[in-house]
Amino acid sequence: MGYRLAIVGATGLVGQEMLNILAERDFPVTEIVALASRKSLGQEVSFGEKTLKVKALDDFDFKGTDIALFAAGGDVSKTYAPLAAKAGAVVIDNSSYYRMDPDVPLVVPEVNADALAGYSKKNIIANPNCSTAQLVVALKPLHDVAKIRRVVVSTYQAVSGAGNEASDELFRQTRAIFVNDPIETDKFTKQIAFNVIPHIDIFLEDGSTKEEWKMTVETKKILDPDIELVATCVRVPVFVGHSEAVFVEFENDITPGSARKILREAPGCLVIDKREDGGYVTPAECAGEFATYISRIRRDSTVKNGLSLWVVSDNLRKGAALNAVQIAESLIARHLKKDA
Repeated sequence: MGYRLAIVGATGLVGQEMLNILAERDFPVTEIVALASRKSLGQEVSFGEKTLKVKALDDFDFKGTDIALFAAGGDVSKTYAPLAAKAGAVVIDNSSYYRMDPDVPLVVPEVNADALAGYSKKNIIANPNCSTAQLVVALKPLHDVAKIRRVVVSTYQAVSGAGNEASDELFRQTRAIFVNDPIETDKFTKQIAFNVIPHIDIFLEDGSTKEEWKMTVETKKILDPDIELVATCVRVPVFVGHSEAVFVEFENDITPGSARKILREAPGCLVIDKREDGGYVTPAECAGEFATYISRIRRDSTVKNGLSLWVVSDNLRKGAALNAVQIAESLIARHLKKDA
């Protein structure tokens, strides 16, 4: 038995990746509808070997839809997710709009799939921030063993996390530098080509950015409210793949060797950690992959029971589209399974 799916924001980077992953993983689909704004009406998108014509979201009737995957931003989710949920579809929302709603589960299936039990309060499930998703996949198995007290994380986030236009801007600026054309900025506050920008999302009163705040509050909601976390989020001139330098302080002792063993056996994790040239993973190697890669596992000698990690993942996949599809798979297995 299959399911009727709707992909909201099907023409965007994450929406297209959702379609790719649903096809790659042979998701049980009887019908799939690609939705976007009216300006994309009639545009074609790929779903495996099939081609789908995009329909307009604003007049779509969600009645009969089992699952609606939203990848179109907070304003769209605010307006249309409740309509889809009221019509009977379970909404899996990739925006930040519902993440901190106490009646909406915020889920990374490898970490807190049990939280899906609360989906029926609003018929909405939230997908976490891309940088949070890969972080908690790496932290969860270590937390289960040694209990995390504090995390300090610096992120190196790809431009694709800011959408199609941001990726285009990196391309244009890079080309402009090589041909000596003027550098024009639009999506970013400063030049992104051959540069790094310590600013993602808006600034808050305490000097942190909203992206940094998201990582803190989402980690607490998904993993453990007692974990203290501080983040510095940086945009880097990489097209796909978020990287994170993570410093973790535990309540109990944990060695680098035991951490490697734990992570090698953990769902969603792939350890590549050789203390030699190239014995680690970079964003270029993780693009197109499902795993969260962990490298550079070593002692942090500045604190008691401290470890340092390097965590890399494809932000369009595990950070967004893959996690949403995994939520749908877990939802079906636990709550929406149809009789054969």
